[in-house]
Formats: sequence, structure tokens, C-alpha cells
Amino acid sequence: MKHISMVFQNVYLFEDTIKNNIGFGKSGATEEEIVLVAKKACCHDFIMRLPKGYDTIVGEGRCTLSGGEKQRVSIVRAILKNAPVVLLDEATASLDPENEIDVQKAINSLIAGRTVIVIAHRLKTIKSADTIIVMEEGRIVEQLT
Repeated sequence: MKHISMVFQNVYLFEDTIKNNIGFGKSGATEEEIVLVAKKACCHDFIMRLPKGYDTIVGEGRCTLSGGEKQRVSIVRAILKNAPVVLLDEATASLDPENEIDVQKAINSLIAGRTVIVIAHRLKTIKSADTIIVMEEGRIVEQLT
């Protein structure tokens, strides 16, 4: 598992600070590392607008983030982990167009120089992939470049 970073469609945030939710991606991460990857993933600006910035508590019953903001926090975790393999499981499926652009920028930062496995239903999500495998009922029905 230390070699794989995962970003799922449904993101779970712990009832803790944004900083600790991001830091969950790498044991012993410094605040400087967290801020650096947050900037890389287009998260720093929205985090700084929160009531206490990186120290804002999120999660059940706390500061509410949009679906796109949660998704970006998940991507920051994955960037911080810096694993050679990235699994993106419908990472942009439930986003509005505005958040999808920011999330796609964050994903582009995440996937550079890595092996990436993307599970997606929308073609535009995977159009730049080297290989596309189409599956139906658990079987490969087509393989394209």
C-alpha cells in the first residue's frame, strides 16, 4: 500500500483540522510540506479563506467543504504520499464544471511521472491516457490507445 496513492469519488474527511486531514497522506509530514502540496493541488487559496486556515476543523458537524474542495483535499493527501502508482476511481464524477477544472489541474500535478490507473465513465476524463481499456460486465471488450 505504501506504493499506491488512491483518490476516490467519495472522500472521507476525519473530524480534525485540514492540516491533519492532508497530513494523513504521509506520516511525519511538516507544515511546510503540507502547504507546498496544497499550493500544487490548487487548494491553498480556498484553505486560507476558511475561518482558521489550515487549522480549521472539518468533518461531521464541523466546517463544511464542497464536494470539489473535499476532492482536492484527497488529491493533496495523495500528492503528499508521493507514491509511484496512483489509482483514480471516478475522482471527478460528481463535480460541478468549475470545481472539475481545479480538480483536473490538481490531478495533473499528482500524476506527473507516475503510473496511473483511472476508472471513469466519461471519455473526457481519460482522453489523454496512453491505453484505454473498456470493460463490460467484468470483461475487457475493447483496448485502445
